[in-house]
Amino acid sequence: MTAHERPGRLQVVTGPMFAGKSEELLRRVRRARLAGLAVEVVNHALDDRHGAQTVASHAGASLPARAAGDAEAIRALAGRQPLDLLAIDEAQFFGPGLVPVVNDLAAVGTTVVVAGLCVMLDGRPFEPLPELMALAEDVTKLTAVCTVCGADAAFHQRTVSGGHGNAQAATAEFIGGAEAYQARCRRHFRPGE
Repeated sequence: MTAHERPGRLQVVTGPMFAGKSEELLRRVRRARLAGLAVEVVNHALDDRHGAQTVASHAGASLPARAAGDAEAIRALAGRQPLDLLAIDEAQFFGPGLVPVVNDLAAVGTTVVVAGLCVMLDGRPFEPLPELMALAEDVTKLTAVCTVCGADAAFHQRTVSGGHGNAQAATAEFIGGAEAYQARCRRHFRPGE
């Protein structure tokens, strides 16, 4: 059964930094490939921490990916071949334009898995993830481990100076790892510090 013969789905994997979002996305991609499905993996072009065409987790797992600079580039990429599964990492950087793209792809039978941050540095919702979560058939919300006390962490905090502005603007300034961010529980989260 091809993608166009079955209903598509939207699956969202979300949470703060260090929660295992990319790891879960990669796990789903590996399973789909084992099943012989047609799979495409996309990462935002700004995330070149592990190479421009790689999706990688903080734990070290990685897979080759296509780099896209905006949601319409994803539409063009997905339109080149029939896909059973489209996996999109760093979804928050694609902005609100991602919503109609993934809805259209799911409508034609593709399962779309998006992984991304659901909260910004100040603790506010990070669009388009809240809207995607509302439209998804499946939502997996992960937590990290608070670096201060070890509790479940639903937030992340920048630990280096600069970058306290609106992280929703897709800029390389906000892309980083443990050298610039820490996972924090609600008790230890200090937005704006």
